[in-house]
Amino acid sequence: MAKFDLVVRGGTVADGMGGEVYVADVGVADGKIVEVGPSLGAGTVEIDAQGLLVTPGFVDIHTHYDGQVVWDNRMAPSSYNGVTTVVMGNCGVGFAPVRPQDRERLVELMEGIEDIPGVVLREGLDWRWESFEDYMGFIGARHYDMDVAAQLPHAPLRVFVMGERACRLEPATEADIAEMRRLTILAMKAGAVGFSTSRSLNHKSVHGDPTPSLRASEAELTAIAGGIAEAGGGVLELSSEFLKDVREDEFAMVRRVAAASGLPLSFGLTQKNSDPEGWSRLLDLIADAQAAGVDIRGQFTPRPIGAMITVEGTSNPFNFSPTYKQLVASPGLMAAKLARLREPAVREAVMAEVRPHESGPVIGRFGGFERLFVQSGDTNYEPGIEDSLGRRAAREGRAPLDLLYDLMHEGDRGRYVYYAVNNFADFNFDAVRAMIAHPGTVPGLGDGGAHVSVISDASFPTYLLMRWAKPRNPDGFELGWLVKRQTSDTARLMGMTDRGVIAPGFKADLNVIDMDRLGLEAPVMSHDLPAGGKRLLQRTRGYVATIVSGEVVYRNGEPTGALPGRLVKGRAAAA
Repeated sequence: MAKFDLVVRGGTVADGMGGEVYVADVGVADGKIVEVGPSLGAGTVEIDAQGLLVTPGFVDIHTHYDGQVVWDNRMAPSSYNGVTTVVMGNCGVGFAPVRPQDRERLVELMEGIEDIPGVVLREGLDWRWESFEDYMGFIGARHYDMDVAAQLPHAPLRVFVMGERACRLEPATEADIAEMRRLTILAMKAGAVGFSTSRSLNHKSVHGDPTPSLRASEAELTAIAGGIAEAGGGVLELSSEFLKDVREDEFAMVRRVAAASGLPLSFGLTQKNSDPEGWSRLLDLIADAQAAGVDIRGQFTPRPIGAMITVEGTSNPFNFSPTYKQLVASPGLMAAKLARLREPAVREAVMAEVRPHESGPVIGRFGGFERLFVQSGDTNYEPGIEDSLGRRAAREGRAPLDLLYDLMHEGDRGRYVYYAVNNFADFNFDAVRAMIAHPGTVPGLGDGGAHVSVISDASFPTYLLMRWAKPRNPDGFELGWLVKRQTSDTARLMGMTDRGVIAPGFKADLNVIDMDRLGLEAPVMSHDLPAGGKRLLQRTRGYVATIVSGEVVYRNGEPTGALPGRLVKGRAAAA
């Protein structure tokens, strides 16, 4: 009789604790790691990992699967990237708590902020809940290809308590604040791992209305955070631009909220084109806070946050043309549509409708033609400025918009264009490297499940190893330390002490990776969401196996059919 349910044999283990990698077998029984060492006994299932990297499953703390968990069992595209635990409910948006009359308002908010089409949400959400506790109960009864955890989002909470007053950004009364605190305590006891809010001016509904939490007072945030602490603990997540003229004051307020509650807090940390040194100042502020015992972290990304401009995508400069939009939305194969778009008469009509907008919203939103990079084959996330559309057009003596049109509509599927939204202000990765190395940061901001036709950043965990691991990249980081960043560091921040490490007693969430083959394929538009909605999906290479609770859920990138993933509840529920 086999000693173990599963043995991952002879792999190079990066155990999630940050030290040197080593060769060992990993023995699993009853969903947990029970032994790590040489020459273990037989397993009912064995995976030959000789020459392969064995890591804990990746913990992704910034996703938006709040709707997808309702209609789907597979959290793609995170599933393709070795992720075994996701945390959703970020940026203050979600779908609970909610009164029936406010359902459409939350859909419109999610559509505007996270670019998940309203038609998809209306079709996919069945609204079997009103309270956050009911939402958690619904999710808790479902099975997934990975574990899922939820944060209580501020916008639904505020609307639930204040109704229309929240949407008008009115200050909360003392009674409002007391009720939000009460509901927060209930949500934490029901299993929420934390609370998220947004103070971002960019976060607006599909109608352009600001997110209801935009102007929430410090007193409101402090009371909610205090409720989390009273319930037993959790985390705080914040979205804010930390604009230059208010950065110091905004951070000081955030620091006071975190200090008063004693809770860890994280926020998105990026290099902005409009403020290329702001990230460095924020790192200094984080370091000062941590030195004073206030646990604030910046969520970094291992490469630029990248918008993908595609023929079918919502972020397409040619969508200003009614002729173009009508043709792309018409029935038929994409190859036939592209052929029509290449016809001289159609091309001329589209360009005539778009050209009046060229100096404004068509390209202005992307920072100019020198920040656009036409792709072919696998995506180049680190292009040189000489590769930009603007520089190429200058070399060829062509108008950039004309060249963009011709290149985008080549072939049977078209080509996509990469725009580095953040973290590429200087056309290099210097800022990214500094953020990865800083002790006050954690990986995040992949936005799995959101911006579905515009970005493909759920691949961040894969890219982190591809681009930054030694010896593959001599300018990178030690492999064991880099794995720790995406496993135990992210797990511990979220209060998950049972995963992220390969050692006896820990949850058997594992990846077996061929580092020589590890790579990302080009994103492809798929029409597999409810109501035929479209999303970008990006497959990976090199994941030999991904294991959740001791069950192999993916083999060589393909699902096995196993769905051992469950709802993960936070510290307050455990208490």
